[in-house]
Amino acid sequence: MLSRICTDAARKNLVFVVVLAAVLAGEMAGSMRVAAAQTSESIYRGKQIRMVIGNTTGSSYDTYARVLAQHMTRHIPGSPIIISQNMPVAASMQATNWAFEQAPKDGTVIAAVYNSVLPEPLYGNPAARYDPRKFEYVGSISRQQNICGTWHTHPVKTLEQAKSQQVIVTASGNASDSAILPRILNAVLGTKFKVVLGYATQRARLAIESGEADGACGWSWSTLKTTAPEWTQQRLLNLFAQTGAKRQADLPDVPLVTELVTNPNDRRAIEFLSFQQEMGRPFLMPPGTPAHLVAIMRRAFDDTMKDPLFLASAEKTLMEVDPMSGEEMQRIITDAYATPKALLQRALELHGGSAQ
Repeated sequence: MLSRICTDAARKNLVFVVVLAAVLAGEMAGSMRVAAAQTSESIYRGKQIRMVIGNTTGSSYDTYARVLAQHMTRHIPGSPIIISQNMPVAASMQATNWAFEQAPKDGTVIAAVYNSVLPEPLYGNPAARYDPRKFEYVGSISRQQNICGTWHTHPVKTLEQAKSQQVIVTASGNASDSAILPRILNAVLGTKFKVVLGYATQRARLAIESGEADGACGWSWSTLKTTAPEWTQQRLLNLFAQTGAKRQADLPDVPLVTELVTNPNDRRAIEFLSFQQEMGRPFLMPPGTPAHLVAIMRRAFDDTMKDPLFLASAEKTLMEVDPMSGEEMQRIITDAYATPKALLQRALELHGGSAQ
């Protein structure tokens, strides 16, 4: 009897100890969460974050970045002020170099750059003084698919006609999609696109509308819907082709570039060249930014993408929201830079770059 009483007492004591340990563990975890939140809040309270935009004021990239900055601050502990600054030189190349070489690594800088600059080191571009694998990716608001075509009044209305008659298209810089896609089409399909560099977004639209240029090739369809909605709503372009893995819902009759290419090696190379468009509109932080600050920004970005106020602003400004996380962007970049040499060489040839 005595032994049974002792055993029961031991069991009760053990249960008490287990319950007490669970309570203490819960309280400790809660305290740690509170402490972490307080620490994160103290990091950014009263601070200023710079959103450096590698394009001109009023461009689609500018619109996406400024709308993000307006709403993302609510999701960063401490609610810091986010100011937007434009660095529109060389199709985001200057902004990307700056983010890599000079930007503070203290969590106070986010760069919004063209997706087209990310593969440039692979293509041997000496102006690209950065390693995209070392950036800290925050996220992308939407993927991008590009289109190619002429102004609706232009006599060349099909891709076949573009093989026999020169078509002048504009591009901001040699590394922009609007320079790369026409070069690819010339190489694999025999078209006669002539690329004229030095056109910022608004000037390029005016050039096409006035007849100074014949059309747009390598332009983002989502960008056009934001910055020139009358073009897309009134179908003011004769569309020849679009990029991407599948046809866009509102362009069901416009063929994919990969559907027009018969050579399987060329098709695989073009698919590789399109990885940057999957990354859409990249937001990144300088390499060396502390991991816990990157995590704060990634979490704030992801939360912003679900914020009803942000989504309402996106709808009002005709922005497409098809987000990608920073972690997914990091994976895509890593995979792209592990591309087999033979495939990369063919991609280089189509892109117009030089092998290293």
